[in-house]
Amino acid sequence: MASTARDFEDLLTEAEAASVDGWDFSWLAGRAAEERPPWGYARLLAARLATVDTALDLDTGGGEVIDEAPVLPPRMTVTESWPPNVALATARLGPRGVRVVSPEADGRLPFADGSFDLVTARHPVRTDWPLIARLLRPGGAFLAQEVGPRSAAELTEHFLGPQPGPDGREPATARAAAEAAGLRVVDLRTASLRMVFHDIGAVVWFLRKVIWIVPGFTVAAHRPALRRLHERILAEGPFVAHSSRFLIEARKPGRVVPAAGR
Repeated sequence: MASTARDFEDLLTEAEAASVDGWDFSWLAGRAAEERPPWGYARLLAARLATVDTALDLDTGGGEVIDEAPVLPPRMTVTESWPPNVALATARLGPRGVRVVSPEADGRLPFADGSFDLVTARHPVRTDWPLIARLLRPGGAFLAQEVGPRSAAELTEHFLGPQPGPDGREPATARAAAEAAGLRVVDLRTASLRMVFHDIGAVVWFLRKVIWIVPGFTVAAHRPALRRLHERILAEGPFVAHSSRFLIEARKPGRVVPAAGR
């Protein structure tokens, strides 16, 4: 048991010390894995960005996903609220001519109505459908990959116990909200994806980064549950959970104006 205790403490210390800035999950290589949604969001995003004149990416993190696109619109803007990610996104995307904007304290964004042909988001904190409808030009589109209902519920319930009722991330709820804002949903797909955690350090790092899975997570506050999960992994093998994702595309009614020079 002394060896197990030492390994446990070492894993916690390592995971607590590792940076969780940006939206890069390479720290988990060999320690955890998650299936990818079948629709290939980065590929879809790159295809859309190559055909528009002006676009906005919400909650861009460190700009990793946008930077994967080989062609960006002449006017590309991203938003991010967390200062370490703002710095990362600016360093990564600034050389490509991308404007990085931090929302006001109340969440407001300094953009006029009808500013964008395309608005996108990958795992947004919250989708503000009236705002999206306001920002889109007539004929413009919103494309997002969102976290779906009960994502990683096995992890959440290990730490917090059973979670009753819907969690507000249902695809049907998103469709209804988009339509209420005056948009037309043209694509809606869902996926349940297997997640595998090989050690407790991977769990700690993941929960530090993806803060909505166990709200308020800290190693100090959740040490007994971490110990139980560590011992379970040692006895039974990797811990398996399932993430939930949905792809949604919605359009604003009106005539599509061709992008300049495209």
